[in-house]
Amino acid sequence: MSYAQTTEKPSIINPKMLDKSGDRVRQMFAEIAPRYDLMNHVLSLNIDTHWRAKTLRILKLRAGPPVLDACTGTGDLAISMARSLGKETTIVGSDFCSEMLQLAREKRARKLPLHLQVEFIEADTQDLPFPENHFQAVTVAFGLRNVAVTEKGLSEMRRVCKKGGQVAVLEFSKPTVFGLRHLYNAYFKHVLPRVGQSMSKNKQSAYEYLPQSVQEFPSGEALAILMRQAELTDIQLHPMTLGVVTLYVGTK
Repeated sequence: MSYAQTTEKPSIINPKMLDKSGDRVRQMFAEIAPRYDLMNHVLSLNIDTHWRAKTLRILKLRAGPPVLDACTGTGDLAISMARSLGKETTIVGSDFCSEMLQLAREKRARKLPLHLQVEFIEADTQDLPFPENHFQAVTVAFGLRNVAVTEKGLSEMRRVCKKGGQVAVLEFSKPTVFGLRHLYNAYFKHVLPRVGQSMSKNKQSAYEYLPQSVQEFPSGEALAILMRQAELTDIQLHPMTLGVVTLYVGTK
C-alpha cells in the first residue's frame, strides 16, 4: 500500500510554553539534520540505540498489519521495526521536516534490503493523512514534545490506530534518584547546549531548545493523564536507564 502525501495544515502554537510553532521547529530540525544522528549518539553516549531496541521488545509487534512511526526523524525506529517484522509488514514513518525525511530515505537505501517495506512521508502528527483504525501500533520516539499541541498529536495517533492496538511514546523523563537528577539537570542545561551547538551550528539554538523542551514537557503520571484524556486505556510506564527516558504504552 502506498500512502499519498497531503498538504500540511498550519500548526497551532502552544501559547503557554516555549516556541514550538511549526515553522520554527521545522527550520530548526532542517538546520541540524546533517549531523542529527551523530549528535544523538554522542550526547546519549550511544544509549539511544538500546532505548529503541527495548521499545520493540516491550511492544511485541506482530508481522502483517502496518505500523506507523510518527515524528520519525531520520527513521531509526521505523528501520528497526522493518528488520524485526520482515517483508510481510509495511512500516510508515511520518515527519513534517523534509530534510530529515531525505536522510531517512538515504538510510533505508543503505541499511535495508529492497524487500522490506518502509515508506517515509511528509506529514504533521497533528493532522495525519491516514484513515481511522488503520495501524496495529503508532509510535513516536523523542518527537511528541516537539508537536505544537501535545493533546492533538495524541488524539491523531489514537485515531489512526486500530481498536485494541498500541500507542507508544518514548520520551525523555525526569529521574527521581536524587544524585542522578542533579547530574541529569546539569548535563542538559550546561553541557549539552554547548557541545551540541559547537558540533551542529544552527540559527535556531536547537541545543538550547532541547533541554527547555524536556523540562517543560509532562513526564511520568502527567503524560499518562494526557494519554487517558486522549481516550487511551491501560497506560503502562516503562522507565529506562534509571528514569532518564520512559516508554509510555496505551491501548485504543
